[in-house]
Amino acid sequence: MQEAAVTGLKFGGDYYADLQQKYTEKRDLFLKGLDSLKIPHAIPEGAYYVLLDISEFGYESDLVFCEKLAEKVGVSAVPGSSFFKELEKRYIRVHFAKKSETILDALNRLEGFREKMLI
Repeated sequence: MQEAAVTGLKFGGDYYADLQQKYTEKRDLFLKGLDSLKIPHAIPEGAYYVLLDISEFGYESDLVFCEKLAEKVGVSAVPGSSFFKELEKRYIRVHFAKKSETILDALNRLEGFREKMLI
């Protein structure tokens, strides 16, 4: 791991500025789409994933919601409960470290997902 860190430290500032710009564009594209679909979400401040609030759907299990989302909508997510110390089942985690086309495809699949995901 130290060798990898040394390699990373040798990259110039331009590399990291470019990386930040690319991920900011991906984040903004994804959040704009979520906003237009009126999907409640957190705003990431440095990560490449977003927590979506699924409480409106009435699922007792975020794991079951994620399974149904993949099955019925074709979008995968990770149960938010995996990332909390406390019992928390109202969030799922999706990431946007993808090509813009993939992000747009996911947003297209999420359009109308409420009807598919209601219990």
